[in-house]
Amino acid sequence: MKKIIAFGASSSKKSINKQLAAYAAGQFENASVEVLDLNDYEMPIYSMDKETESGIPELATDFYNKLGTADLLVISFAEHNGAYSTAFKNIFDWTSRIHSETFQNKQTLIMSTSPGPRGGSSVLEIAKNRFPFQGAAVKGSFSLPSFNENFDVKDGITNEDLKNQLLEIVNSITL
Repeated sequence: MKKIIAFGASSSKKSINKQLAAYAAGQFENASVEVLDLNDYEMPIYSMDKETESGIPELATDFYNKLGTADLLVISFAEHNGAYSTAFKNIFDWTSRIHSETFQNKQTLIMSTSPGPRGGSSVLEIAKNRFPFQGAAVKGSFSLPSFNENFDVKDGITNEDLKNQLLEIVNSITL
């Protein structure tokens, strides 16, 4: 059975991006899904000085190793001021110091959502452009606009057109 690692790139305890990532990961057949919480990987803010003084935190190594166990990564980005959340950026910075190919050539589905109509499209563009340089084999991207109107905790994506868009992407990825 193939393994999917999914997470919302946010530290919010009620992360809508974590909900979307878990939902999307659950659409794949014959795969086990592990949903990560970035709060479990909270580390000091990255700086070269901290790395020189204390080395790379064990949690960064744990996160990097966890990604290495996946056949597919499903990541949904929270958009903070048009970019990655600080929580994700910090983990990303630390793990990139372990190896520049942070995502270890894993197949990756990247997504974003927000309460607004743009669905985190700015951060998704950043990830689409950056992740291949960090060792992500990006197989698809998806933005869910207006999360509260288009997603239900029990039913997932409620807008049929958007749901079908995601399913088309899911079905195009071979595990």
